Amino acid sequence: MEKLKIKGGRPLKGTVKVSGAKNSAVALVPATILADSPVTIEGLPNISDVEILQQLIEDLGGTVTVDGDEMTVDPTNLVSTPLPNGRIKKLRASYYLMGAMLGKFKQAVIGMPGGCYLGPRPIDQHIKGFEALGAVVTNEQGAIYLRAEKLVGARIYLDVVSVGATINIMLAAVLAEGKTIIENAAKEPEIIDVATLLTNMGANIKGAGTDVIRIEGVESLHGCRHTIIPDRIEAGTYIIAAAVAGEGVIIDNVIPHHLESLTAKLREMGVDIETSDDQIFIPKCYNLESVDVKTLVYPGFATDLQQPFTALLTKAIGSSVVTETIYGARFKHVDELRRMNANIKVEGSTAIISGPAELQGAKVKASDLRAGAALVIAGLAADGITEITGIEHIDRGYSRIVEKLNGLGARVWREEMTAEEIHELESI
Repeated sequence: MEKLKIKGGRPLKGTVKVSGAKNSAVALVPATILADSPVTIEGLPNISDVEILQQLIEDLGGTVTVDGDEMTVDPTNLVSTPLPNGRIKKLRASYYLMGAMLGKFKQAVIGMPGGCYLGPRPIDQHIKGFEALGAVVTNEQGAIYLRAEKLVGARIYLDVVSVGATINIMLAAVLAEGKTIIENAAKEPEIIDVATLLTNMGANIKGAGTDVIRIEGVESLHGCRHTIIPDRIEAGTYIIAAAVAGEGVIIDNVIPHHLESLTAKLREMGVDIETSDDQIFIPKCYNLESVDVKTLVYPGFATDLQQPFTALLTKAIGSSVVTETIYGARFKHVDELRRMNANIKVEGSTAIISGPAELQGAKVKASDLRAGAALVIAGLAADGITEITGIEHIDRGYSRIVEKLNGLGARVWREEMTAEEIHELESI
């Protein structure tokens, strides 16, 4: 096991290039199995979630070829193999294999998905959609069984706006008979990205990016080449890092429109952001002002950026209030930031941050992916050395984070943990 160490106080300067979107990649890769010939995806991030999905597709009999950031999936010899726990437990987005396998084989056996624990995140809306299409869904011995004689299009209203359910129903419906209408659909850019891939494969999808998606089932899908969108959450993380510790940072390979909820808040704090077609420039920031933030579904402020943004607010003058409306357990980073001398109080779904705080390097633990990003940002701004364990969470979503930060002038490195440190970590 490794830990991440950061020597804080070094100014960030230069250009960092954003990788392909993690939240797209984890849906695009399962979507490839719906084709009857090879599919190539360009620009995939080098993250552990993508590696696990590659292994799962190989477990199903698919052939996967990786060349740099390009992956080709040949699903020709794919078979409907049960995927119980094991790798499935490492990756929450493995649930996209449910929709893809149900669409392709009209059956699937998938272990309960894992990933970051952010409080209850039920998949009842996914199951509601599958059942509406004609599947029988049962939970047997810790695995979910999906079975259908055939899938028939249906009108499906999502009780809550869910990115995962929207995508999963799309995956199952593209090969169903007749028309499927998803109402109260999520509108995230990643949904448009998945719909674009499926359309390039021959699917008939209208309305992706709105709250009503219409899908006319087709008989088969074919291979194609697709380029993934940039990762708006990775971009936002580096934008926040630049606001905390930068002296002029260019974030390259971004779609500024995807980040408007973040950049609006930063301007409110006094950050003089400059945007172009595919870049965002963050100048050196002075006297950041406190702001209030409430997470909302897209196009609102992204819950995935709440934790990194909280780290930034520790450096703002005055009191800021962060309200989390998406995931109840998304304040696990607060105790770790307190170890670094942050002044934060949590009351229910709200965190109150008083600043500016003189952050101090400390030994802290990443409890989930975005909590890890928050600790990295705090470490860049802190005095002394910050030591972060649990970095397997960070590696799930940030491609080459050490190299990218060091390329901006940070001092970040990995070290192997000692046996004593591992034992201490596991006993917590």
